[in-house]
Amino acid sequence: MALVGRHVSIAGSIDLAFDRAKALGCTAMQIFVTNPRGWKLNPIGKDSEASFRKKREATGIVSVAHMPYLPNIASSNKDAFSKSVESLVENMERCSRLEIDYLVTHMGSHMGHGKEKGIENVAQAVAAALERSSGVTVLLENEAGHKNSVGDKTEDLVRVSDIIKDKRLGFCLDTCHLFASGYDITDHKVLDEMFGSLSMNKVFAIHLNDAKKELGSCLDRHANIGYGHIGTEGFRRFLSYKGISTKAIILETPVGEDISEADEITLARSLLP
Repeated sequence: MALVGRHVSIAGSIDLAFDRAKALGCTAMQIFVTNPRGWKLNPIGKDSEASFRKKREATGIVSVAHMPYLPNIASSNKDAFSKSVESLVENMERCSRLEIDYLVTHMGSHMGHGKEKGIENVAQAVAAALERSSGVTVLLENEAGHKNSVGDKTEDLVRVSDIIKDKRLGFCLDTCHLFASGYDITDHKVLDEMFGSLSMNKVFAIHLNDAKKELGSCLDRHANIGYGHIGTEGFRRFLSYKGISTKAIILETPVGEDISEADEITLARSLLP
């Protein structure tokens, strides 16, 4: 069965994410494993951890975690960089205890120090985190193209991967971000060129988000599927591209704006080849 779902809340207890995902008809889900707006990990009791692992096995729902918002692994500020690496390590360790295989991270902002320096910092951060952890694959997510961003071009992801050369480093592609940064993902010729350098085998997850703004806007504004500039037929073409439909497909779209969560997951699944 295709792996399709959305980002769900861990409010109340982290294991409740599986109940929410199952109620929506998810076969895959994404969560934060702590407060996404803080540096320190909120404590999780051993009972909650055990229940999470038990529900993972019982439901068969594939789970992906996402890093909090504050860390910036592209930063050249020593204190911010150090805190960001520690956060990455701590989130990986928690994922390992919860038996979550994948942790998505943004590459971040070079803060005016140049993309080359930003890529160097990202590679250093991820390499250090991988060395200090085990069992969890880090997925670099592409960016929409905001000022000073690292990762707005897929070549940035490839560069970091080439530097590290670790099988536990992969990619998560966000469709809104790709579209915003100038990739017309509805055109298979564009995808051919993109995947000419970006190995499909290293893509483990897709963030399936429509775009509120036009192609090349550089604005990270998610829309519900079919209610943005990519559109349902655009997603049908994208999802028909070789290998895409086999990935974990996660929606991060607005809740309750244009379509219900369950209906949107059904819609996304109907667009698969």
